[in-house]
Amino acid sequence: MNGAAVDETDFDDARLDDPAALDAADAVLRSLALTGARIRLDAGEPLVMADSLTPRGVVVVGAESRLLRAVMETACPVPLVAWSFAGLPGWTGALDLVVVQAGGADGASLLSTVAEAVRRGASLLVAAPADSAVAAAAGSTSTVLVPTRSGDPLAGAVALLGALHPAGLGPEVVPESVARQADLVAEECSPHKDLSTNPAKDMAIGLADAQPLLWGGSVLAARAARRVGESLRHGTGRPALAASAEEVLPVMRLARVPSLFADPSDPETASLRPVLVTFHDGDDGPTRREYDLLCAEAARRNLRASAIRCLDPNAGPLDRYVSLLMQGRYAAAYLGIGLGRIEAAPDSAWSPVL
Repeated sequence: MNGAAVDETDFDDARLDDPAALDAADAVLRSLALTGARIRLDAGEPLVMADSLTPRGVVVVGAESRLLRAVMETACPVPLVAWSFAGLPGWTGALDLVVVQAGGADGASLLSTVAEAVRRGASLLVAAPADSAVAAAAGSTSTVLVPTRSGDPLAGAVALLGALHPAGLGPEVVPESVARQADLVAEECSPHKDLSTNPAKDMAIGLADAQPLLWGGSVLAARAARRVGESLRHGTGRPALAASAEEVLPVMRLARVPSLFADPSDPETASLRPVLVTFHDGDDGPTRREYDLLCAEAARRNLRASAIRCLDPNAGPLDRYVSLLMQGRYAAAYLGIGLGRIEAAPDSAWSPVL
């Protein structure tokens, strides 16, 4: 990339089936395809926390801390907080558990937080490479290390959740089941499947001249929408809004209804129009009314609407989250390929930015 702005009309759907264009994007597409393998790699041998572990509270820090909280809070019997600031909450002490997810690019802030947890005598559950600075800082008799090797924060989070369930601090998470969901999406969205059978390529075409408005019905679906929004912004340089229905609706209402006689060369006419993208993991019944409002407004404004649904609705919550996330990330990758921008972020498939 030479840093020059890419024309918003530069999308070429022929690139999505062009071997040369796909080869140029191999780093991103291969990283996406290997998500399941990274989950298996970091899960390794099942690690069981002490059955007698009953902390007063749980503090989750580091990469994917909000994902861990979203999954754990449905089953955790003690107060739980995802802490995104340096240090620890003032009440954290020897009766509490600090869960640490090291994401591969951890700075001084996380190291100081881990050292503070050790100093206060808290129990620690740490997912990090065995030879990392985070693992060294966490060394204590009250620390359990989940040795990770992939550097993928999602894979590390799955490994942590697999260890927390036996201690009664989270729902059951089977890493192999989560990995299978990632593999299933990789098969459905493979670059070797052409436009006619590839849902991610089809969605990329639908987003080619649009500003995505992303909405998820459940807590985890909404998180998947936010992560996919980050992938879209990072990989295309375009705006993408992932938000609640009350924040998305005003944007839709401000969209101009195009005239049949509008001049396509007019900059105002040619600007990106919103398109509604909804994420469904099968747990969005309570927000059905919001979904109906969004779809009704899209129809009223003549805006396109599309949906991403988990491929296996009978899978567990984290499995379904990964299914939505991976489908959205594949669509973002193909959009970047169509725009000729994919080389801007060769590691974007699983980096903390995305």
